[in-house]
Order: sequence, then structure tokens, then C-alpha cells
Amino acid sequence: MSETPRLLVEPGRVVLSGSWTLAEMLPSLSRLQAGLAECSGDHWDLSAVTRLDSAAAVLLWRTWGAKWPAHLVAGELPRQVLTRVAELPREMPDSARPRLRFPEWVGMLVLKAAANLRGMIALFGQLLLDVGYLIRHPQDVPWKELTANVYKAGAQALAVTALVGFLIGVTISYLSALQLKSFGADLFIVNILGISIIRELGPVLVAVLVAGRSGSAMTAQIGVMRVTEEIDVLSTMGISRSIRVVLPKVFGLTVAMPLLVLWTSAVALLGGMLAALLQLDLSLVYFLDNLPRAVPVSNLIIGLSKGVVFGFVIAVVACHFGLHVKPNTESLSANTTSAVVTAITTVILFDAIFAVFTRQIGVPHL
Repeated sequence: MSETPRLLVEPGRVVLSGSWTLAEMLPSLSRLQAGLAECSGDHWDLSAVTRLDSAAAVLLWRTWGAKWPAHLVAGELPRQVLTRVAELPREMPDSARPRLRFPEWVGMLVLKAAANLRGMIALFGQLLLDVGYLIRHPQDVPWKELTANVYKAGAQALAVTALVGFLIGVTISYLSALQLKSFGADLFIVNILGISIIRELGPVLVAVLVAGRSGSAMTAQIGVMRVTEEIDVLSTMGISRSIRVVLPKVFGLTVAMPLLVLWTSAVALLGGMLAALLQLDLSLVYFLDNLPRAVPVSNLIIGLSKGVVFGFVIAVVACHFGLHVKPNTESLSANTTSAVVTAITTVILFDAIFAVFTRQIGVPHL
């Protein structure tokens, strides 16, 4: 049975009665607060209070100015509640964070990197198992998801990669022409542009662009599915998340990357040819005629191979961080940033490995 909280102001004292709980106070909370604000006596009688919760205790403690009144009459339970409220600090102290020393910080980074590497290897192994399963059950191949990811990662990136590639080609050709003119080696602009763009700049430039564009989008999409529990729903329905979500993204980017590398390298060479025509008066016919002799076809194979490896690496990294997003927006943004940074760093690492193992291939020796 509910008891309405009552406040009675008598000469020299304040009497409280009834049930002083949040549920009972809400209907008349404004009136009670106004009444308590007008009370200035030091004698408070709470003996008729049947119930007192922490909300009412906080209200009374603030009315008393965070100090005990001179005279207080209260039962055992109300006094215990008031005592607990009185012992609380006015402001919660900041939690002291332990100061990490440099070796501890480095160790944490190494352990975190090892954990991410282990997760990516496990994801790679799961992809191999999925491919084996789909070979045995071709009717389960998610063709719509595969083609949709090829379109998103490849066709929709043609414009931005062409623009950046063209500008890079113009820049390299212009700067190289300024140096070659001083040595009378204008004709070597074909070698410089061909080797640098087809073998190195084309694949790396596309990888950086795709990591920032498609890689972040993949991580964000999978992360949102984690936040909205769509990944859990797939598992509940007996649908493999790796076959329906991860494998199409990895396949789409792996297929699209070498095509983007070929497209971007071609546009970059076009920009370089136009700049060479304007700066060195080098005709387009001469450029196209000497390009196959200056740049062996093995450089094109190396560039396309880099595109395949870079696309696979970016997709695996993006999906790994997307699957480790926790159900909150802060984790989503942090993992998206980590995915882009890790993907670009890994691409540069693999590019260095390619450079070491292919240093004797495709480079003309005088």
C-alpha cells in the first residue's frame, strides 16, 4: 500500500512522514523540493518515515547543505541510508592510470600485433576451408555477393584512380624532364616513366587508394553488422558469415585490384606522355614505339602480381578488424582507422619483399 510522502513545517522543527521513495515522490516532486528549500530549521524529525531510499536521502542531504542537522530524530534504517549518502564524495576521483614505461609500451604493441597476425592467419585458414567447401558444393556459391563486391571495389573506383594516376604521371614526367634536359638524356623519360609506374608506383598507388576507400568501407560495413548483431543473426540462421560476408569481399578485391593497377598505370603513362610532349617535344608515337623495348613485359607481370597480393592482403586485414568490432561506435571508428593503417603498412612491407625477390627480373642491364 502506497503512502504519500508528507512534509510538515512546525515552529522550530520539520517533520517528515510517509514513504519517501522515488516512486512515491515523483507525482509531487516539485512541491516537495520547493517545501524542503524553504525549511531552515536545525531540528528534523524523521521518526514517522516508513521508507527512505537513496534518492530521497540525496534530496535531504542536499537540503541540509551536505552536513548533518543539529538535531535529527530518525529510525535505524533511514539513518543508515543517510549515512551511506553522507559518506559519498562530492566528485568521483579520476581513476589513476598506471604509467607505462617504454619497454612495457613496446611489449603491448608487439603482443597486440601478434594477436592480430594470429587472427588474420586463422581467417585465411577459414577462407581456404570455405573455398574447399564451395568446390564440393557449387550450388552454394554466393554469385550475387561476389559480383557485387567486384563492382564496388573495381568499377566504382575507376574514376578516382584514373584522376590520381593521371596527375601522378604528369608530375613524374614533368620533374624528370627538368633533370633529363640538363644532361641531354631526354629519351630516357620513357624508361623512367615505364619502370617506375608499371612496376612500382601503379600497384602501390592503387593499393593506398583502395585501402583508404574500399578497405575502410569493408571494415565499417562488417563493423555495423556486428553492432546491429546481424552477424549473430546469420549464425543463428545457420548461414556461414565467412562464406556470405568475408569471402565475397576478399574475392572481389583480389580480382579487382590487378585490373585497377592496369587501368591506373595506363592512365598514368598517358599523363606522362602528354607532359613529355609538352616539355620535351617527344611525340606520342615515339613514346609508344619505345615503351615495349624500354620496359620488358616481366615488369607488367610483376605489377599485376603485386595487385593480386595487395588486394588480398587489404581485404583480409579489413575483414579481420571488422569482425573484431565491439558493439559500440567508438570501437567501430577505432577498428576502421586501425584497418586502414595496418593495410597500408602491410602493403608497403609486401612491396619491399617483392623488390628484394624480383630485383634481378625485368630491369635492363647496361
